[in-house]
Amino acid sequence: MTPLWAKIAPWGLLICSNVFMTYAWYGHLKGKPLALPVAILSSWLIALPEYMLAVPANRIGHGVYSTAQLKTGQEAITLIVFTLFSYFYLGEAIRWTTMLGFLLIFAGAALVFFFK
Repeated sequence: MTPLWAKIAPWGLLICSNVFMTYAWYGHLKGKPLALPVAILSSWLIALPEYMLAVPANRIGHGVYSTAQLKTGQEAITLIVFTLFSYFYLGEAIRWTTMLGFLLIFAGAALVFFFK
């Protein structure tokens, strides 16, 4: 019997790691432009905690889920975090075509996750 924490912890860790990674990849696009080397270095430093969360998430999760399930779940989380970040932090409108495209990706993730 798999403990409940082992089923839930990977998803909580992956959500947190995606927040860091989304900010590392796209946070420098807002406001005053940074020189490219500074943007790269600061993004790399922001991404370090992402790895510190993603690696344990996948280690814990691999005892419960397949790697395909973990990856597709992570991609679904990424789309949700990215959409919220893009709208609230960058102030970008979310177009219906973007949402439809994301919905199709979610459908693919559901195929991998639920029909093993």
